[in-house]
Amino acid sequence: MRRNDVTRDDGTWVGLSLDVRDRHQQGLRVFSAGRRLLLAQQSRPVLLAVVDEHLQGVDFWRTDAYRSVVPPLRADTGRALAGSPERWAHRIAQYLVDSPDSPLHEGRWLLSGESPLQRWGRGDTSPAVHWSSMLVEGHPDGYIDWFDHSVSWEILPLRPMPAADDSRVKAYRKQAREGTLPPVLLWWVSGLDCHLILDGHARLAAAIAESVDPPVLQLQRTVPRDDLASRTHEAVGFYEDELARFAELRAVHGSTVPDGAATAGPQLARLLQDLNTKEQLTWAWPLPGGEAEWHRISREVTAGQDWPRG
Repeated sequence: MRRNDVTRDDGTWVGLSLDVRDRHQQGLRVFSAGRRLLLAQQSRPVLLAVVDEHLQGVDFWRTDAYRSVVPPLRADTGRALAGSPERWAHRIAQYLVDSPDSPLHEGRWLLSGESPLQRWGRGDTSPAVHWSSMLVEGHPDGYIDWFDHSVSWEILPLRPMPAADDSRVKAYRKQAREGTLPPVLLWWVSGLDCHLILDGHARLAAAIAESVDPPVLQLQRTVPRDDLASRTHEAVGFYEDELARFAELRAVHGSTVPDGAATAGPQLARLLQDLNTKEQLTWAWPLPGGEAEWHRISREVTAGQDWPRG
């Protein structure tokens, strides 16, 4: 795997670009069978989902089979890396590569410290209210509501969220107060149009209990390697065309026309930045056996209960 830090023009760190090679199958993957989805970790069903026929949301059934892709994080590690999302990103990227249960597959990814969840719908609400409002409720079943939300800002835990008095949460609450809390690792999945918690359920619960903003690292696919060269060429071509257009206008109208580089340069920078940061759709593999296999798994994990309803 090749990794590179992604920064803005002013040097601000945005995230870690991961170019994953020779990893054709992921341990945690999404399968599809029409409107029916299955999230499986190796051979373990983790989440069953059915997209509403009117595309207004997703019914889900969550099992207790999910295993974190990150090993337990020690308090001294949290103190050593506190305030450095870059160092955390490099460490967690290695965990993602090393874990056989990781969602990484061949392609380009971004592990970003600037999740839009930190901004969407914030207003004047407290951190506790803000982050609590984003959590999708329900266990083992629930509903991800697309109709009420214009953006993908919900968070779906892959296991029940622990209570504020849980022993792990208590330990993390101290770190939350000290500002040494390790980041919550999220994965944006387009088929669900929400973020899954890959690691950090107890840390997020601790941040909510203490009403502080948790540090977040968000994993998402970016522009594929095969498309990168052509899209870069298109962006540079657009920039050159704009320079020529502004030069022609200045030849006719003189200095009243702004300089082309000053106008087109920032546009080129944004286009090139998007190649490293813009999220791409999550891969989903056809489920072997199709809907019949999905229904078989559904009957098995739900013990024959009436789900999905309706």
